[in-house]
Amino acid sequence: MTEVHIGISGWTYPPWRGDFYPPGLPHKRELGYAASRLGSIEVNGTFYGLLRPATFASWVPEVPSRFVFAVKGSRFITHLKKLGDVRTPLANFFASGVLALEEHLGPLLWQLPPNLGYDRERLAAFFELLPRTLGQAAVLAREHDHRISADRELLTTGHPRHPIRHALEVRHDSFRTPELAELLRAHEIALVLADNPGSWPVLDEATTDFRYVRLHGDTELYASGYSAAALDSWAARIAAWSGTGQDVYVYCDNDAKIHAPYDAMGLMERLGLSPSDDAPAMKT
Repeated sequence: MTEVHIGISGWTYPPWRGDFYPPGLPHKRELGYAASRLGSIEVNGTFYGLLRPATFASWVPEVPSRFVFAVKGSRFITHLKKLGDVRTPLANFFASGVLALEEHLGPLLWQLPPNLGYDRERLAAFFELLPRTLGQAAVLAREHDHRISADRELLTTGHPRHPIRHALEVRHDSFRTPELAELLRAHEIALVLADNPGSWPVLDEATTDFRYVRLHGDTELYASGYSAAALDSWAARIAAWSGTGQDVYVYCDNDAKIHAPYDAMGLMERLGLSPSDDAPAMKT
């Protein structure tokens, strides 16, 4: 059995209130509402700054037992440091509370900036630093610096063997090289298929045992929805990947005009997926 998780990128969007979210739904209940209808959520807040362990821990009771969060890596690591000399920033990232998700932790997404081109050595050095289990992440977290105070650190996990998967999203044309897939396979990193209307490369390549897809908008970046025919096509692709034994994670990032949750639910319906505890996976 392979797992297929369909969801959205983030869940706190004021325009969604009174539309996807029922009128009067308290903001603090939005995560639980979204999790009751979707199979996963991609956390974007971690891209912009370090959160707190209490924040991560507060999400766990709001979601079903087999619900997973994909977590977006810090832009300090990807955009400011451009993956160079980032051992301590990685330690800070993991010490800031990611471990609190425990078995709800899905893949980590590392999104590179459009001005960062392909550099095999830089990428390989970064991949070597990445922990592959929660236990390894906890060990790395102990190397954090003063940016994580003692009252904001989390350095332990109750599930040290829980695997951590990593996915790389690229946005520079120099990544259109066969060498990239070879490098990703060597380090068991998924190449993100980032569907978008011509803004960045759309690279469709299986490089590990799971696929990671971000749907940024069919015809207008972050804004346009996907037609019924487009959703049919994506559902067929997802089913085919699952049929070859790959787990699949898909996140609708076309949130600007409230298309994301409806497109995600449309994909789930086409694939026969339920957000409930007893049927989160797709049998092949």
